[in-house]
Amino acid sequence: MRHNKKFNHLGRTADHRQAMLANMAISLIEHKRITTTLAKAKALKKYVEPLITRCKEDTTSSRRVVFRYLQNKYAVTELFSNIAEKVGDRPGGYTRIIKLGHRLGDGADMCFIELVDFDENMAKTPKAAKKTRRSRRSGAKAEAPVAEAAAAVEEKAAEVAEAAEEKVEEAKAE
Repeated sequence: MRHNKKFNHLGRTADHRQAMLANMAISLIEHKRITTTLAKAKALKKYVEPLITRCKEDTTSSRRVVFRYLQNKYAVTELFSNIAEKVGDRPGGYTRIIKLGHRLGDGADMCFIELVDFDENMAKTPKAAKKTRRSRRSGAKAEAPVAEAAAAVEEKAAEVAEAAEEKVEEAKAE
């Protein structure tokens, strides 16, 4: 029976798995986004999120606990300085997994795992207020901007044509 055997062993011995997760965590902290398999990303998420929670409180004890897992002083410094500032008010959920599809060689599910607060593309931007439902009569109002845009295009075309005529006249004069 497999009672209390929840986590994925990833087909590795315990030492190999710990070393791999530590190396992946260091890469994630350094680069803010890495590409890996889905199973490894899920295991890394469980490994790195408690470390990020620990880095919110910058004490000697918490630095030593994190260093025990990572064994890389540059990653610990980055974690406690830059990353701790950005995630200070976030109550968990520091990483995001984005699925990419299947790997060509063996069909493994691939994904990105990234730190949430460091992705500019996914950052929350203020959304435009939703418009209320339009009635059929508002079609005339909707056509007005189109007519204005068409008039502006015609004016621009006329200006370009005049400029071209002037250049032709200057060329003839020479």
